[in-house]
Amino acid sequence: MAKHDADLSLMFHALSDPTRRAILTRLAEGPAPVSELARPSGLRLPTVMRHLSVLEEAGLIDSTKDGRVRSCAIRPEALTPIRNWLDEQRSIWEARLDRLDDYVMKLMEERKP
Repeated sequence: MAKHDADLSLMFHALSDPTRRAILTRLAEGPAPVSELARPSGLRLPTVMRHLSVLEEAGLIDSTKDGRVRSCAIRPEALTPIRNWLDEQRSIWEARLDRLDDYVMKLMEERKP
């Protein structure tokens, strides 16, 4: 997993911003031109382009240019490393909580008269 740490850091950084998460939510519906992605945010185009650059650098989206129109599309498979990392963390914490539960139950049993 160590080889993915840098990639995961880029992805989590990209996902840390609500504007970028909103863009990804919109792109989950299908590809969209940058102007459409910028409209709901109320941000200026250069600011939206910086957000898109962060998402693209993290590998979460692809962009294409057709004439003067730049469009973006989500790369759902790029979320797999995040999902795997979260699954690993969930397993670790579930095991810890199970051990804690066992310990508490044992203490309660020992205190019974």
